[in-house]
Amino acid sequence: MTASGAPPARGLDTPLAIVLAIGGLYVGQSIIGGVTFSALPSVLRGRGLPLDQIGLTYLAVLPWVLKFLWAPAIERYRLPSTGPSRSRSIVLIGGLISAVCFVLAAVIGPTSFAPLMAIFIVVAFAASTVDIACDGHAVESLSERYHGWGNAAQVGGAYLGSAIGSGLFLVLVARVDWIQAMIVMAVLLLLLGLPFVLSPAITPVDARTHRPSLRDALRRTEMRKGLALAALYAVSQKWGLAMLGPFLVDSGLDLDSLGIVNGAGGMILGFGCALLGGALVRSWGARAIMVLALVLQALTLSGLAAAAWNGGASQLLLLGLALGSSSAIMALGFVALYAQFMTLSDPRQAGIDFTLLQCMDALVSMIGGIGAGWIAQHFGYSACFGLAAFLVILAITPVALLTVRSGSSEGIETSSQPRQPLPQRS
Repeated sequence: MTASGAPPARGLDTPLAIVLAIGGLYVGQSIIGGVTFSALPSVLRGRGLPLDQIGLTYLAVLPWVLKFLWAPAIERYRLPSTGPSRSRSIVLIGGLISAVCFVLAAVIGPTSFAPLMAIFIVVAFAASTVDIACDGHAVESLSERYHGWGNAAQVGGAYLGSAIGSGLFLVLVARVDWIQAMIVMAVLLLLLGLPFVLSPAITPVDARTHRPSLRDALRRTEMRKGLALAALYAVSQKWGLAMLGPFLVDSGLDLDSLGIVNGAGGMILGFGCALLGGALVRSWGARAIMVLALVLQALTLSGLAAAAWNGGASQLLLLGLALGSSSAIMALGFVALYAQFMTLSDPRQAGIDFTLLQCMDALVSMIGGIGAGWIAQHFGYSACFGLAAFLVILAITPVALLTVRSGSSEGIETSSQPRQPLPQRS
């Protein structure tokens, strides 16, 4: 029921339609991430750039790290004191900026490193701002019973978009050229944003008496624990994967084959394990799934370290370890992590709370990406993967201790207004 007592709308206004609309945005954001952090390093390595310079591509994570600085302003603009939210206008402007920048990157080409990185940083700024609105819209629009749908849209959309950005894009670069590949990505970004832009505007049912702020988020104990959890999980799940693409290229895999594997394999494994993770989280809880994912990640990273140390490993084995680590295990674990993020976010300022947690993830990921490039360049891939596996093992116990049980007394539901089942629609 809505706040007015009327039954929730059907058809285009159902929670499923909301999930599909935000899912398109998550796919688009992950296309950007796939191109920037997976495909681009492989293309640059294929053109002979050194690993320590390739590691600098992770500077494009910086807007995702700092977006908490403008999240309060975006959230206050998005949630006016009266009338429907302005999420759609934020999404429209951000999508147009990203598409135009992709076209500019097509013209510049992959050999001009500095201007190319400047463009991708602008894209990251636009995409991270859209993400503030998208995450806030998801939390305020979906009641807790539909959080599983929202988590599936986030993680499943992320792997679908990553498969396109790191898979299809590389295939297009190898078989056609850089310019047409970038233009195809720009068109896809616009198309994926249309369902959200054309969806009905919503007016959240809760009163607009709360002023969204960073101070309100940081004063809550559960949010501070959530920030520590996000940092630890980023260390354990992402640091070892920053040099995975260059490692496969140096192991003899061509861009065309790598693109096919990242695309088809990543999409099937990632999307399938995202759905599996949602079901397992519902049955076993987030803590058990996050610990399971960490154990599996430690095993695969150890396998990659051993393969890099010994050399001469078959490409089939390397691809199996790479896909298992970057697609299957990551999807399994991040469904549980995002469920935690939604549990910890206050629906009155969800865009700020969710953004803070993601910023911590992005900050640690950026540090790890740059550091991994330096370690791989100076000490080799085996040291890079081996150190990452060791850090995963160290993270298991604190991650388990920091995980908040959904609905527990520490959760946000006891410290803020209760969530309403569905939003009213304008």
